[in-house]
Amino acid sequence: MSRSLHRDDFFQTTTSLEENDRKAAKSRNTDGNPIKLQSKILAIAADPLDCGSVYVAESAGTIKKVVLEVGPAAPLTSACFSFDGKLLFAGCWDQSVWSWDVQSRHPKQKYEGHSDFVKSVACAKLQSQDILISGGADAQIIVFDISSGGRLFVLKGHMRGIQDLAIDPVPLEADSSRIILFSAGSDREIRQFEISFDVNQSSNSSPLIAHETSVYKLFFDVDGDLWTASADKTAKCLIRENNWKPNLTLEHPDFVKDVVVHEQGGWVITACRDEEIRVWNKATGELYHTFSGHYEEVTGLLLVGSAVISVSIDATIRRWSLKPTDLRSAKEAFENKGESHEQQPKKESLLTEEEERELAELMGDE
Repeated sequence: MSRSLHRDDFFQTTTSLEENDRKAAKSRNTDGNPIKLQSKILAIAADPLDCGSVYVAESAGTIKKVVLEVGPAAPLTSACFSFDGKLLFAGCWDQSVWSWDVQSRHPKQKYEGHSDFVKSVACAKLQSQDILISGGADAQIIVFDISSGGRLFVLKGHMRGIQDLAIDPVPLEADSSRIILFSAGSDREIRQFEISFDVNQSSNSSPLIAHETSVYKLFFDVDGDLWTASADKTAKCLIRENNWKPNLTLEHPDFVKDVVVHEQGGWVITACRDEEIRVWNKATGELYHTFSGHYEEVTGLLLVGSAVISVSIDATIRRWSLKPTDLRSAKEAFENKGESHEQQPKKESLLTEEEERELAELMGDE
């Protein structure tokens, strides 16, 4: 028999209950700008090199550096780094983009201008000037000067919220005076914008319509072709040389939340709302393997060396090897597991064949 150690499962005096209620009520206050840690804090020491940070000793057996300046309280939806890697940017539900110094971890400039959630952020260089690009649920794309925080351009064209932004890598190789930005929206459109100090900021072509509903993610492969992930339960490859027409469609059982391409192995990896990560043959579109481990929707993928990192609303980060031997072993283990499930004896129905037929007819009439 299991034994509970929770105080609510034991007899408590009226005084004890009142004290617990008092502490619970007091814990909700925000006086002193509280920073919540995971275990009891038993000691504190000043950081000799940084007056904005302290070190704390925790009952969990850890010493932790804590930056006293806290960031946003609202959920963060997206993140990117500046070109030199010294600044980190994050889009937020509070309608702004926050930034931090990576080395000191201190908050820096705050970028404002959206009237709804910021859904995606990207950084680029335009004629040697560092710029930040943000897309919001307000259907606007705003281009900021990183150093001053000022707005340079506002790009419009989408009818509904922006889901993702991707900078076309091909023009950057030949011309630093302009940027071609691709944006994906909840209106199922993929739009292209030319960003330059010399031209009018507007969509430079008709929208690309490759999906039936929201497009969540955009990813350029090494050939410059565009991969997309959509709520219509597909991921597609749009070919640059064929005016962005799709030549490959990967069907899924649920919304596709992200897509990345592992060029070395020739794999396309997709994240799905059904909790799975799928590995597809890039050349043929055949499903090679399914990584199963998350127990909630998979929200993002990142390629790091010979591995793909997945994140989920189950609050876990998982690492999956794409090395040929590791991937082959994972595939064999997955297939063997499936075979063992198939070999389990089928449970006998408690209904007769006639009763099952009558039940099916009744269900069909509803």
